[in-house]
Amino acid sequence: MQVTAAVARTAGADFTIETVELDDPRPDEILVRIAAVGVCHTDLVAREGAMPFTLPAVLGHEGAGVVEKVGSAVTKVAAGDRVAISFRSCGVCGRCQSGDPAYCYAMPMLNYIGMRPDGTKALSQDGTAVSSNFFGQSSFATYALAYERNVLKLPDDIPFALAAPLGCGVQTGAGGVMLALAAPAGSSILITGGGAVGLSAVMGAAIRHCATIIVVEPLAARRDLALELGATHVIDPAAAPDLASAVRAVAPLGVDFAFDTTGRPEILAAVMACLAPKGVFGIVGIPPAGTPLPGDLGTVLTFGQTVRGIIEGDSDPDVFIPDLIAHWRAGRLPLEKLVKTYPFANINAAIAAQHHGDCVKVVLTL
Repeated sequence: MQVTAAVARTAGADFTIETVELDDPRPDEILVRIAAVGVCHTDLVAREGAMPFTLPAVLGHEGAGVVEKVGSAVTKVAAGDRVAISFRSCGVCGRCQSGDPAYCYAMPMLNYIGMRPDGTKALSQDGTAVSSNFFGQSSFATYALAYERNVLKLPDDIPFALAAPLGCGVQTGAGGVMLALAAPAGSSILITGGGAVGLSAVMGAAIRHCATIIVVEPLAARRDLALELGATHVIDPAAAPDLASAVRAVAPLGVDFAFDTTGRPEILAAVMACLAPKGVFGIVGIPPAGTPLPGDLGTVLTFGQTVRGIIEGDSDPDVFIPDLIAHWRAGRLPLEKLVKTYPFANINAAIAAQHHGDCVKVVLTL
């Protein structure tokens, strides 16, 4: 079938709105009519050519919409169901079986290579293959193919525009604090970066009743929003070039937890000096290739500190996204304060607005 898609045609260039051909669903595939799709930093990193697939490609991995058709082997959803789409996992490896699908042994193959595992691509244009299956969806399009492992039914009360970013950005930030770090009540946490992931981490820390929530963010509006969402302290990095001193003015013994969304090597190194003994540093920001682990090994050893990577907030979407929706329904996860919607055709203007700081989380509506 013909669909309209935002195509990444050249590394670093704007997306172009084009007509492409989408395969009919195979027995294990689900055709979803996309109603809303979030724009995530990972989409933009992929557009820059930092993923192992060829351009042109259709990206997008925070889709939400209505099931149009299902393959013969699909039993989880049916035509007409409202769904959110998240990352794909195999469901049979040890990690999936233990409830850790974000660390599925097949994660790279199922999410990052721009094709099905058998090497076929679900999208084409004038007979030429277009890279597809990004995070098992490629939802920068009017329709996308997904799978039972990465779709979940949505209740009727949550709008698609708020449900879409649950599939990656929100579950990464909130889950990073609530699940991966499991920050207990009364603990202290430093969050570097006040974008959608960082502010989702703030909400997660507030839900966990952290006593001290420090956010480092250069944009004043985002610092204000962080305070509104539950941060106890905010730091403007331009006014505090020595991050450790600024943090230890609030938490003299250092913080119990740190959570980085920036991936910037100089920030990663500075955060290590903010950790308390046995402090845990979780990293979700995408660093430049070849970036070494931050910190001095002797210090890490002496103080029993931990540095760990976090993918998708350690979330099992079938379990955690319904929990997030319950928090949203109870007013503890006010997604409305993060999301700004733009028409799908305005994707490039929306991305520019996000980079300029005019909004926190872009969601494209179709």
